[in-house]
Amino acid sequence: MEEGNILGREKISSLLMKFSIPAIIGMVINAFYNVVDRIFIGNAPDLGSDGLAGITIGFPIMLILLSIGILFGVGGATLFSIRLGEGKIEEANRVLGNAFSLLLMSGILFLVFGQLFLGPVLTLFGASETVLPYATEYMRVIFFGAIFQMTSIGMNNFLRADGKPKLAMITMLVGAGINILLDPLFIFVFEMGMAGAALATIIAQCISMSWILSYFLSHRTKHRIRLYNMKLRFDVAIQIISLGLPGFLMQLSNSLLNVILNKSLLAYGGDIAVSGMGIINSIQTILLMPIIGLNQGVQPIVSFNYGAKKFGRIKEAEKLAMIAATTIVVIGWIVTRLYPVQIVKLFNQEPALIEFGKFAIRAWFWGLPVIGFQFLAANFFQAVGRPKEAMVLTLTRQVIFLIPAIFIFSNLWGLNGLLYAAPFADGASALITGIAFYYGIHSLKRY
Repeated sequence: MEEGNILGREKISSLLMKFSIPAIIGMVINAFYNVVDRIFIGNAPDLGSDGLAGITIGFPIMLILLSIGILFGVGGATLFSIRLGEGKIEEANRVLGNAFSLLLMSGILFLVFGQLFLGPVLTLFGASETVLPYATEYMRVIFFGAIFQMTSIGMNNFLRADGKPKLAMITMLVGAGINILLDPLFIFVFEMGMAGAALATIIAQCISMSWILSYFLSHRTKHRIRLYNMKLRFDVAIQIISLGLPGFLMQLSNSLLNVILNKSLLAYGGDIAVSGMGIINSIQTILLMPIIGLNQGVQPIVSFNYGAKKFGRIKEAEKLAMIAATTIVVIGWIVTRLYPVQIVKLFNQEPALIEFGKFAIRAWFWGLPVIGFQFLAANFFQAVGRPKEAMVLTLTRQVIFLIPAIFIFSNLWGLNGLLYAAPFADGASALITGIAFYYGIHSLKRY
């Protein structure tokens, strides 16, 4: 074990606060990248609901970029933490270098293929003739910054795993703050429209990436990125991918879900319904980012103590994290019950969108109180190096239950059925994951 590492000796409640609170703040701030774009675009006179629909159509592509960052970032950081817990320092450093190489190569590939096939992909993803120009203008710029987004998201996980959760938070805070400042400047002052919103985003992500790399290329850490560790090793890459696969598949399935949703909403409710789902996606992002941040905080604690065979500390960490997660989502659920109209008006003032959004928010978020538990319980298996179980449980909500429910419920009850498919999937996936987690946590040997 790495001597003196606080993950193996400090009080769990203190560790959870130390690692999770900065991650939660960072993820909530990071959520504003997309949300702020939507608010400014939705309120711009020359963009409005069509611009909002355009960014909603591009959202599945943004999720694919995010999924790659998670695949190599979360997978790499999990393996990095386990190796540190086992005391294998050189192997941990090799994981860091390999993960960085994988992120760089993926960013370059997405930049190239994104520019070549953007139009056909957006049409396939449900863009109408009216919305396609808005989506194209936004996503073409976003693809130029793919390498910045993937690397900043992926390497941020290593900052937390290296015991620097506050620095990870500051990195996201700086990036999101720059995005918030540049959005109104590019959209309203320079009148750059959708391209301006996207440019603000990629500039912010470039600065975040540079901030992170300045740490891992300096003497401030014992685990620096070195050229000889960046040479890809097949066995290391496979382990990184296997541990990152659950989170990757969750975001990938979320992307597929949004494509299906956008096409179904266009069929049953037109462009207004697609715009409304853009607002729901924004609110869902803000509500679930604290849970993702909490999971990012608990992951190195669980992974390190699993490597060190301190199983009692794992149980305590999971218990405290799940109580916190449930509290967060219940508060979010209450807000969606009480203030749906005010939420919609943040993004757009059109009466038709307000009317649809009011009902859609209340219907879609009925099952929100169980999502925090389901997410953390599924990711417990990833943190202890059991990616197959994590992958299956992660996919229960979006792939196994929600996507089929969207098709079945919309055929039976139209647009209303489509919206109520979400709480059905939330409840069913929480039940299945809860059973698996009960047996998984009790299978750990007493220390």
